Amino acid sequence: MTDILDAIVARKRLEVAATRDRVPTAALEGRLAVAPPVRDFFGALAAPGPIKLIAEFKRQSPSAGAIRPEATIEEVVCGYAAAGASCLSVLTDGPGFGGSLVDLESARIAVPLPVLRKEFVIDRYQVLEARAHGADAVLLIAECLDDCLLRSLYRDILDLGMTPLVELHDQANLPRVLDLGATLIGINNRDLKTMTTDLETVLRLSDRVPDECVLVAESGIRTRADVERLEAAGIGAMLVGESLLKEPDPGRAAARLLGR
Repeated sequence: MTDILDAIVARKRLEVAATRDRVPTAALEGRLAVAPPVRDFFGALAAPGPIKLIAEFKRQSPSAGAIRPEATIEEVVCGYAAAGASCLSVLTDGPGFGGSLVDLESARIAVPLPVLRKEFVIDRYQVLEARAHGADAVLLIAECLDDCLLRSLYRDILDLGMTPLVELHDQANLPRVLDLGATLIGINNRDLKTMTTDLETVLRLSDRVPDECVLVAESGIRTRADVERLEAAGIGAMLVGESLLKEPDPGRAAARLLGR
């Protein structure tokens, strides 16, 4: 099978280079002074209580195809907020997920929840973009980044006051993520090289994540029973998008996941 992740990263390098040509780094840095204040993404997930929901917005995905291509982001994220979501995740990749930085800005304006820029981040320029457009957190995918770049981008995110959510799928990457000092760690149940999903991935690895970290289960979470399994394993947060967005009312679906 073609390595889907490698293909996405190769495309992303070209996209970043083209965007940088249109909007130079210095111009982007100039926007940071007027960016909206950072909201506490980590704090929202680390608060006491039941498992926290990072509710995701996307219009499509490479694995599922079109999900909600005509969705109004404001309506969806307002539903998520009303359901009790703690944070939002917004896909900003265009070709694969139908997203944009406009979606990120729109979500932040619509609700007071902290917002994650979910993207294939391979360059500091994308971190600057995230903050300039109002992101409170940025996803880093360990499988996309060598040690030097992972550490550099992690520091860039912190330096801008945002929260890094560091994600892995392959357990071999967990020591790399822990060596960063990451306190918000995502385990993706979807193998981004093949797009297959297995909820057991996070359950197998959960006891290897230190208690002082907030562990986020990502992908493959569809039912209240799935959520109860995660809670029983001591997992503090979950990132869910596709199963919510396929429902007629994503907000009500989010409330059901949370047992409300």
